[in-house]
Amino acid sequence: MNKCGRVERVDGKYRRGGRGDGETQEKLSVWEHYLAMEIAIEFKACLYFFAILFFYCMYRLLIGNAQASILHMAEMIFLTYGMGYVQVYLLSGFDEGERLGMKECLYLVLCSLIYAGISFYAGWFGRVIWVSILFFLYAAFLYVCVFAVYKSKRKIDDKIMNENLRMFQARRADYAERD
Repeated sequence: MNKCGRVERVDGKYRRGGRGDGETQEKLSVWEHYLAMEIAIEFKACLYFFAILFFYCMYRLLIGNAQASILHMAEMIFLTYGMGYVQVYLLSGFDEGERLGMKECLYLVLCSLIYAGISFYAGWFGRVIWVSILFFLYAAFLYVCVFAVYKSKRKIDDKIMNENLRMFQARRADYAERD
């Protein structure tokens, strides 16, 4: 938990912060670390599943079919969970990174290719190659958007933490004056 009582991601690892009085960050327990990672995977899976399902449903509507395959949706959710584990445990949560460098762009392309390849192989888009290419571009754009959202969230969290720290320091100064 950071100074506001939350768990935060520092250098690719989840940590719990101090009380706001100069105490250094301490490592999470094994259980807390595991739980934080699982929540991150759950969030990623839901986010990416919804985005993939949106693209799939729009495709189905554009070809004049308002029905979606439950088997395809099951494949999508299993794939997004699997990719969530790969992203968090093998690729260091690259979409939550501080910057979008070469390594992160390589991971972005790799994950987008996996999504597009499996979509083609599983026939989500009728094995039409240009739709799979469009889906690849959509997945890459989605990763960039998620990166931007995480970066914005970190900035907002930083502002909240700084405001909470100022309020804490003001209260601490008030109590020091009273003594």
